[in-house]
Amino acid sequence: MHVPDGFINAPTSAATGVLAAGALAVSLKGARRELNERTAPLAGLVAAFIFAVQMLNFPVAAGTSGHLLGGALAAILVGPFTGILCVSVVLLMQGILFADGGLTALGVNITDMAIVTTVVAYAVFRALVKILPRTRRSVTVASFAAALLSVPAAAVAFTLIYAVGGTTDVSIGKVATAMIGVHVLIGLGEAAITALTVGAVIAVRPDLVYGARGLRQRLKLRVGGELVDAPATGPAPVPAAARSHRRLWITGLVASLVLAGFVSFYASASPDGLEKVAADHGIDGTARQHASAGSPLADYGVKDVDDARLSGGLAGVIGVGVTVAAGSTVFWAVRRRRASSTSPAA
Repeated sequence: MHVPDGFINAPTSAATGVLAAGALAVSLKGARRELNERTAPLAGLVAAFIFAVQMLNFPVAAGTSGHLLGGALAAILVGPFTGILCVSVVLLMQGILFADGGLTALGVNITDMAIVTTVVAYAVFRALVKILPRTRRSVTVASFAAALLSVPAAAVAFTLIYAVGGTTDVSIGKVATAMIGVHVLIGLGEAAITALTVGAVIAVRPDLVYGARGLRQRLKLRVGGELVDAPATGPAPVPAAARSHRRLWITGLVASLVLAGFVSFYASASPDGLEKVAADHGIDGTARQHASAGSPLADYGVKDVDDARLSGGLAGVIGVGVTVAAGSTVFWAVRRRRASSTSPAA
């Protein structure tokens, strides 16, 4: 789904850039309400994990692969505003360091892969959580459905952007049919990864999952024949094991490093959904060389390292490290801004 330079004309790219910048400004403000001293470190880790899993292309059809977009996962784990920032950090690192996704198309990619997926996924998730039983299993089920729908929604968004600013005369109907068809299949993989990850985190640290907040129902008492909420008795004590997030953070970082540094070597080499559609319909004829094509990490390999496995593994490890550092810096700054704005002096 990473749109390269040249697919979308300059005016449309500029317009989506303005839209993306506005959404990021709103997200920075909204993230202050979502992040605290426990969840801010998790947000940086979520960005690194999404980077790692995006390196794991999985086959979805003959000669086509797909990978995680991550909007649903980020929104459910750390909140929709923070989720937009997480995916945007990943896209920025990929574009600058790895020549993945055009720099002039950065606004298109953030709009499509960060904003659309996160907004659609979180809207679906919240709607399902309201009607399903208030249990951890319901959160996992809602996560699956939200992720599943977010991917074809991104395909629809790309089609609309291409209808406005596409640089070829390919029929929009053909683009829509091909894009939505393949991305429904990719959505199944997205849904499985998202549900498994959310389920794993909620099993050990439900207090850190943004989408699982408020799951516990208030105790009901029957008074005069009617059920009423029992008086609040204060927050339940947090288990000692849950008071520290260090173990979860280390486990998540190690998992990200293993996925990017080792498992990624076995990912599908087939073109992803957008690449396949672009090649089949002649859209890729207008693609331009990436401005970062000369980067030492371009195409997820380390320059001058001849061994393909070592080169890809080192690039993945570097990418995880850079992404977690950049993401943690952003979210630490947002949390400090929140702390200063809510202090007694402020």
